[in-house]
Amino acid sequence: MDKGVLATALGSPAPFGQSQFAFMRGNAFEAKVKADGGAELLRLLYERLGGTSPAPSPDVATPDLSAAGPEGRAARTALALREATAAGGWTLLDHPMLALEVAGSPAYLEPDAVVVHPDGRWTVVEIKSFPMIDASADASKVGAAARQAAVYVLALERVAAVTEGAEVGQRVLLVCPKDFSNLPTASVVDVRKQRAVTRRQLTRLTRIEDIAADLPEGTTFDPACPSEELDAAVAAVPPAYAPECLAACELAFHCRAKSRAEGAVETLGRSVRGELGGLTTVAGVLAAAAGKEGDPADPTVAALRRAAALRAEALESAAALRAGAREAGSVQGAGAPEGAATCR
Repeated sequence: MDKGVLATALGSPAPFGQSQFAFMRGNAFEAKVKADGGAELLRLLYERLGGTSPAPSPDVATPDLSAAGPEGRAARTALALREATAAGGWTLLDHPMLALEVAGSPAYLEPDAVVVHPDGRWTVVEIKSFPMIDASADASKVGAAARQAAVYVLALERVAAVTEGAEVGQRVLLVCPKDFSNLPTASVVDVRKQRAVTRRQLTRLTRIEDIAADLPEGTTFDPACPSEELDAAVAAVPPAYAPECLAACELAFHCRAKSRAEGAVETLGRSVRGELGGLTTVAGVLAAAAGKEGDPADPTVAALRRAAALRAEALESAAALRAGAREAGSVQGAGAPEGAATCR
């Protein structure tokens, strides 16, 4: 079931999406980078990650990866990777299809490009339309691109494990527009940390079969169901909402509304949730800060009460300063000659 359709049926459609202008700009930039058989892309890659291999020739191999369905394309990509590694030359795979097991089910991924080096190394290439200004790009956007590329690296490792002489590079090539032009430039991004984090997260995911086994009998996510029944079905799968979900999940607005209604501290962000320990609701946090609930020996409760005391002291001081300023103004106005203008 498409989550966007489900969110609309629940009455919480995601009111966002990539603009057509941004989409067209991204496509145009990618086409520019890959023009002439990917000559510019390969030049950038060779400058940053070429190593001791000979420079790519103008007639670099670009195998046809078309096949029926994502499963067929993934199989064709795996074959092309094995053939390119055995050939021992430069090969550019444009929009290959990779498969990765997620919670027991295959997920199909499509990176912008993968380059096979003559020494058998495979490098992921990410092409983004946000600019690099003075060789530096927005840190949050680079981080998102690194996390995305790390997933591609994990998927490639499954194929490399059964391909003789293959090795997946832990550094990826990020290609972006240079400064405020449409000329491409590139930077190398080390994704070892992101890869390790993603791998741990994947191993902790609950399998879909296990989730389905815990659902009440007859549970359905058919958007044609009455809203009450559909809401109950979605509630049967406990959400793990965080503000970051808003940028990636169509059901995020529905989960946020539920989280806010329950007063869950996750609504404030994962970092806040991590700092609050056993306090799971906003009401519980406020009660602990006010001294109405909580163990004073708990470091979290003690920190909250200390913060509340400092806040009260700051508000009291501010109120005293305002009162003093008003009193001084009144005295100044009373002491002015009759008919004189008083400036405030």
